[in-house]
Amino acid sequence: MTDLVRIEHDSMGTVEVPADVLWGAQTQRSLLNFAISDDRMPAELIHALALIKQAAASVNFRLGVLDETQRDLIINAASAIAAGLHDDQFPLRVWQTGSGTHTNMNVNEVISNLSSQASGEPLGSHRPVHPNDHVNRSQSTNDAFPSAIHIAAAEGITKQLLPELERLIEAFNNKSNAWSEIIKIGRTHLQDAVPITLGQEASAWRDQIVTARGRIQASLVELYPLPLGGTAVGTGLNASARFAEETAAELALLTGLPLSSAVNKFAVMASHDGLVNAMAQLRMLAVTLLKISNDLRLLACGPRAGLAELHLPENEPGSSIMPGKVNPSQCEAMAMVCTQVLGLDSAVAIAGSGGNLQMNVYKPLIGFNLLHSISLLHDACYNYRVAMVQGIEPNKNKIKRDLEQSLMLVTVLTPEIGYDKASEIAHLAHNQEVSLREAALELGYVSAAEFDRIVDPASMTSPRP
Repeated sequence: MTDLVRIEHDSMGTVEVPADVLWGAQTQRSLLNFAISDDRMPAELIHALALIKQAAASVNFRLGVLDETQRDLIINAASAIAAGLHDDQFPLRVWQTGSGTHTNMNVNEVISNLSSQASGEPLGSHRPVHPNDHVNRSQSTNDAFPSAIHIAAAEGITKQLLPELERLIEAFNNKSNAWSEIIKIGRTHLQDAVPITLGQEASAWRDQIVTARGRIQASLVELYPLPLGGTAVGTGLNASARFAEETAAELALLTGLPLSSAVNKFAVMASHDGLVNAMAQLRMLAVTLLKISNDLRLLACGPRAGLAELHLPENEPGSSIMPGKVNPSQCEAMAMVCTQVLGLDSAVAIAGSGGNLQMNVYKPLIGFNLLHSISLLHDACYNYRVAMVQGIEPNKNKIKRDLEQSLMLVTVLTPEIGYDKASEIAHLAHNQEVSLREAALELGYVSAAEFDRIVDPASMTSPRP
C-alpha cells in the first residue's frame, strides 16, 4: 500500500482503490472493467438510491436488525448523498451489469466509508457499517435499483416536467386569446383551405400539450408502486414481512410522493412495464412538440419569400455567410430534442421486452434513457417558452393579404349555388388572375350584394347559428 492507494476487500479478494475516494472495491472493479463511453449514471438515480438506503435504515432499526448507531450513521450519510453533497463519488458508467448492481454497491460503499469517517475508522474497514450487511440489509439490487428509477422518474415528472408544461400551456393560451380576432387562411395538404383564426390555430397547439400532459400524469400511477422488499426474485427473502410496506411509507414521507409497496412484486421486478409506459408518454409529448415546432417553422418561413405569417423572436444571427439572416433556432433545437426522445423510447421499449423470467437486465439503460428524456424535455420546453413562444408576433398585413387572395373562400358559396358552380368560380378566378368576386359576377351565379353578404371570412370560422 502506498500513499496514493488503499487496499479494499470484497468477496473476490483485494483491490487497489485511490486513497482519497469514498467508493470501494466493487466500484473500482466496475471502473476498470466497464470503461464504456462517458455516460455516467444520472445523479437523480443516485439520489433516489440514497433515499432508499435512508428509509431502509429507519425501518431496519425498528425491525431490530440494525442498532441505533448504524441507523444514524447510514441516515446521515445517505441524506448527504441524496442532497448532492457527494456527487463526485459516483463515477460509474451506465453501461455496466444489467441489474445496476455496480451502482447499488457504489452507493452502499460510499455510505459505509462515510460512516467509517464519521466514526474515526479507516476507509475500507467496513466498520461500523458494512456495505452489504448493513446498508443493503433487507434489499437486493434487483428491487432497490428499479425502485430508485421509479422514484427518480416520478420526482422528475412531478417536480420539473409537469410544472414547466403548465407554463408552456399558459404561454400558448395567452397567444390563443390575444389572436382570437385575427382571421387567416387555414391550410390542408400544405394548400390553401378555408379561414381559421390564428387564435384557433394556437388553441390546437395548447390543447395538444394539455392532452400530452394528461397522459404523462396518468403514467405516474404505475410509477408510485415500488418493488422494494421483493429482494432477489420477488419473494422477499431475507427481509421482514413488514419491510416493504414500512419502507415505502418512509419514502413517501421523504419525497412527498404517494409511493406504495407494489402488490405483485414479481410482476414489477420481472418486467418494467410502468417505466416503459412512462417513456411512451414522453414520446407522445415529443411527437406533439415536434408537430408544433414544424408548424411554427412553416408559418414563420420567409421573411419575404415564404408564408411569413408569424415573426419569431430574433435571438441570434442565423448564418455565418448570409448577413441579416435569422433562423427558427428554438424550433430546430426542439425538433432535435424530440427526435432524440423518439429514439430513446425505441431503446426503452426494446429493453422492456428483453427481460428473462424473474429478471430484466436492461435496468441501467431504461433508467438512463427515461431520466435523460425527462431532463431534455423539461429544458427544451423552458427555452422554447422563454426564448420563443412568449415573443411570437403575428404579421397582420401578410395574414390579411393572403386571406383576401385566397380562392378557398368560395367554399361558403357551395350551399347557395352548389359545388360545381363554386368550383367554376374558383377556376376562373385562378386562371384569369382575378378576384373571386369578379369571377362570380362574370359568371352571373350571384349578385354583388349576395356575394358581399355570403363571403364573409369572419363568419366562416365557426358553424352557422
